Amino acid sequence: MSDQNPVFIPGPTNIPDRLRRAMQVQTQDHRSPAFVNTLTPVLAGCLTVFGASEAEIITFPASGTGGWEAAITNTLSPGDTVLVARYGMFSHRWIDMCERHGLNVQIIECPWGSGAPADKFEAALRADTAHKIKAVLVTHNETATGVRSDIGAVRGAMNAAAHPALLMVDCVSSLASMPFEMDAWGVDIAVAGSQKGFMLNTGMAILAVSDKALAAMDSATLPRTFFDFRDMLTTNAKGGYPYTPPLQLIYGMAESLNMLFEEGLENVYARHTRLAEGVRRAVEAWGLRLVAQSPELYSDTVSAIYVPDGFDSNALTEHAFATYGMSFGVGLGEMNGRAFRIGHLGSLTDAMMLSGLATIEMAMADLNYPVKLGSGVIAAQDCYRKTAKPVLTEKAA
Repeated sequence: MSDQNPVFIPGPTNIPDRLRRAMQVQTQDHRSPAFVNTLTPVLAGCLTVFGASEAEIITFPASGTGGWEAAITNTLSPGDTVLVARYGMFSHRWIDMCERHGLNVQIIECPWGSGAPADKFEAALRADTAHKIKAVLVTHNETATGVRSDIGAVRGAMNAAAHPALLMVDCVSSLASMPFEMDAWGVDIAVAGSQKGFMLNTGMAILAVSDKALAAMDSATLPRTFFDFRDMLTTNAKGGYPYTPPLQLIYGMAESLNMLFEEGLENVYARHTRLAEGVRRAVEAWGLRLVAQSPELYSDTVSAIYVPDGFDSNALTEHAFATYGMSFGVGLGEMNGRAFRIGHLGSLTDAMMLSGLATIEMAMADLNYPVKLGSGVIAAQDCYRKTAKPVLTEKAA
């Protein structure tokens, strides 16, 4: 049956049976002492994944978009200026949200396939001698183009300009799959979601918030009710929630963190790098081209791949689903019809990844792409064989 096939979209990701079982809990009283014992370890575990020590972890029943809204409404006021670079669909959507909230958005336009331009950020911040820019907003992993940006370089640019703006980072499709260093990178608010690296259902926005960002709440006047940091922090301190929490997702998050820590975060990151490298070898063997402009920008969670001239990427993903029951990412924004995406994050193994590569190869062959059937799979197999680690069985342990 088709629903047994893994998905190769960049999120929501495949949900391991272990996490599905963890979320199958009966209704419980979220105002009872038992809830404290569930929520508190989740907040502490998330702090580790964010690479943070002193930040506050704040969760909301929402997707990553809700997390974005919480970030700006709790720290900014109407008319405030924010600095954003547009280099993909999700940086574009963050711009749109800020404009709808009455913020003055200073946009640095960049080609899709490029990353966050630290040098241009620095120039803009140096020119802002009156410090009107209150926040710099950056998408760590641009899901539409398969581009990972250097957040440390952005912080370096802000420091070089001696600018006091907040640094807000969307790490929805990178957290728990690629290294994220909130403390080392000087991030003030990082926004993630439950449905990607954490391998859960959509429905929980997870934010890490610095002391500097919390202090900005004192002067921020954008309206917020559901997404109010203070309401959440006040009740979290007592082990509660200001309204009905997503109980099943909180239980799922507890088990997701257990899985991540059992594997070890460094091993999680190494696994994603290995999976991504196999996909990149396959793309090269097919004679196709990644949207990401250079190797230092390559994402370890999603690869966006141009189709040859004269082909429609939407027809390819539709054919793969209709014929083989397998989902791949469609092209978004400027990539619509021009590129498809292979998600390689979350609950995936080498063997699962090979099934996706074999399937998209068949779909390309069916549609007469200039691709040799088996070429990408062989290239990925060669990569995975050389980098495979022995599986530790219970008997061997």
